[in-house]
Amino acid sequence: MPNHTHDPKLKERIQKQEKRDHRVEHIFRRILHTIERLIAAVTLLVLLFSLGLEVYKILTTANYLANSSTYLHNVLTIVVGLEFVRMLIDTTPASILEVLTVAITRHVILSHDDPWSNVACVTCIAGLFAIRRFLIRRTELKEEMVEQE
Repeated sequence: MPNHTHDPKLKERIQKQEKRDHRVEHIFRRILHTIERLIAAVTLLVLLFSLGLEVYKILTTANYLANSSTYLHNVLTIVVGLEFVRMLIDTTPASILEVLTVAITRHVILSHDDPWSNVACVTCIAGLFAIRRFLIRRTELKEEMVEQE
């Protein structure tokens, strides 16, 4: 059985294939990044429209702020959406943990479930802080999770 490890033609073909694979992977990454940014831009436009609509309701609807539950629900939904947009643009562990923290906090503020649900949410938030503090190095908190070239 011949040994192909020293065949220069085979090595050259393997190197060319690796370069092609690397280029294709790079193209896919750029396409996915572009799609993520497009989704972030559309989401941001919708959130800005929602915020404008909320301000319009405050100014035009009598006693709109009297029902604070509706106001809080709408505004906190916009805040979670803004954090989500930030996560799409800046995919670091810190931004992902912040989105989860804000979403869970929103649930605690808005839901009036049983006390055990609130305990579970608070435990989740404490777990997220523990993950941030003990499992993720400070240098990794600011590093992009997706390689960029």
